Amino acid sequence: MERKTAIIGKGMIGISLAVLFTGNGVPTVVLAKNSAVGLEKYRTYYRDLIAQGLVTEGQAAACERLLSFTERYEDLADVEVVFECVTEQLDVKYGVYAQIESHCPHLRAIASTTSAISPVDLAKGVRQPEKIMVAHPYNPPHMVPCVELVKNDFTAPDALDAVISLLEHCGREVCRMNKPAPGFIANRLQHALYREAVYMVEQGICAPEDIDKCIRSSWGPRYTSIGLFDHFDYAGLDLVANIERYLYPDLCDTKTVHPSLQERLDRGDLGCKTGVGYYDWRERDLDAFRKRTVDPYLPYFNWHLPEV
Repeated sequence: MERKTAIIGKGMIGISLAVLFTGNGVPTVVLAKNSAVGLEKYRTYYRDLIAQGLVTEGQAAACERLLSFTERYEDLADVEVVFECVTEQLDVKYGVYAQIESHCPHLRAIASTTSAISPVDLAKGVRQPEKIMVAHPYNPPHMVPCVELVKNDFTAPDALDAVISLLEHCGREVCRMNKPAPGFIANRLQHALYREAVYMVEQGICAPEDIDKCIRSSWGPRYTSIGLFDHFDYAGLDLVANIERYLYPDLCDTKTVHPSLQERLDRGDLGCKTGVGYYDWRERDLDAFRKRTVDPYLPYFNWHLPEV
């Protein structure tokens, strides 16, 4: 019998992963309380895929037949790979790992979807540190292909192979890190860019909307088809070095939150969820915005859908 993949947790990441795995023919069990909530989230994602013309109703039904829910770790006995998607608290994660190790005799790997905690710290809470790693996806993982894979000092090749094989079968782009670093890969790059962007706004160089417009209309589209090192190698490293000598002394190097960001936090202006951030979200079409956040990833939809 083909072994199932397990997901611990029914939050946005956990259920989106369930959509991804079942959408690629992988039997998946989700361990969580209140399975009705998780199932409704799952069906909502599939309704969106059907509306986008990516999946038929028959295919969605075939995928759902590969999904099951449970509240009992005993039901994970046939599982080889577990994705842990619980709250960002080490004691909670350690409790989950103890249950997994006790009830999964065929266990090859535990992959945490944490966006913050080092796998070195995760490994302190397991009897088998060679089986634990971080596999950090980006939301929603059933549409966004990137998954950052971070090992600890003991992670075994077999554990890495099990997770990589599953993710690549599902069309994910696995980005491996040689050692842990806060923020992993993408968030380090993203926040370095955001640091400079907020600084330019504070210095009166330009407005937020012009920064966003510049990104969308200059190098943003470029990096959907080639990479950063691709581009700068192609441009010439001598040119790059000359620009850096001139530019780097003028760039922001703050080690704390920007004053304008802290002022917004103090006022309770937290962005979209409160209505105001750097932008006024109260007059924006949020449905259209959410659609635009997904649109760039539609070309990456390459699932191995199960037969109807």
